[in-house]
Amino acid sequence: MMASPNTIFITGGGSGMGLTLALRYLGQGKNIAVFDLRFSDEVKAKLEQACPATQKLSFHTANVCDGEQLTEEVNQAVNAIGKPQLIIHCAGILLAGLVSEQSQQEFEKVVSINLFGTRNMVAACLPHLETDGHIAMISSMAGVTGNYTYSAYCASKFGVMGLAKVLRMELKPKGIKVSVICPPEVSTPMVTEEHKSINPITLELKLVAGVLTVDEAVNAIMAGIEAKKPIIVPGAKAKLIYFLNRYMPDFILNSVVDKVIKKGLAK
Repeated sequence: MMASPNTIFITGGGSGMGLTLALRYLGQGKNIAVFDLRFSDEVKAKLEQACPATQKLSFHTANVCDGEQLTEEVNQAVNAIGKPQLIIHCAGILLAGLVSEQSQQEFEKVVSINLFGTRNMVAACLPHLETDGHIAMISSMAGVTGNYTYSAYCASKFGVMGLAKVLRMELKPKGIKVSVICPPEVSTPMVTEEHKSINPITLELKLVAGVLTVDEAVNAIMAGIEAKKPIIVPGAKAKLIYFLNRYMPDFILNSVVDKVIKKGLAK
């Protein structure tokens, strides 16, 4: 049985948690293939500096919505560094807005990248995964409980949760593990950009589950992957919300959420 994966494919590797995960695993002596829409010269240099001559690192520019292109890049990564033993899918976007105001195009863009992109990466990698392989995909606390103005994001992340459940059923007989990661708010570049125009009610509800630094989130993610946990929830507050959401009646949770929204609308 494989004790620890030596070859890891990471999407969203150009920034945020994906980049930090790539750097951490390079520091552990792993061979890494990173995928993203683009890589800045600074990011490339940082990753290359973290990769000793004894390890392998490859960069792959791909749109996760384009299944054919992504499959081609995955095949190139296999040729460059070997078959993946661990896949960590971090690529995703966030576009917030009231359902009455968000366009169909915006909604579809979020779902396409976050949900279809996850499916596409899994489908591209499955032919190369062997027994003891491991797929880890980022959902969100927004895939566990809803949030104001997050209709598209929550729909996509709830979808990832459902996809993970089915993948576990289909892949367990093949000895392939599946983990779904549900972080609360993490101080990534995506979140920093969101805060420039975030709805105060949305922010208030997000803060209930806590805020983590990228390093804090990555520490929990790596520990969860190492333990092969099916559900990885970084952060003490987020774990509590996850537990309450599973075991507390909806009407109690809804009453708390309703009070926060009512207070926010009254301001």
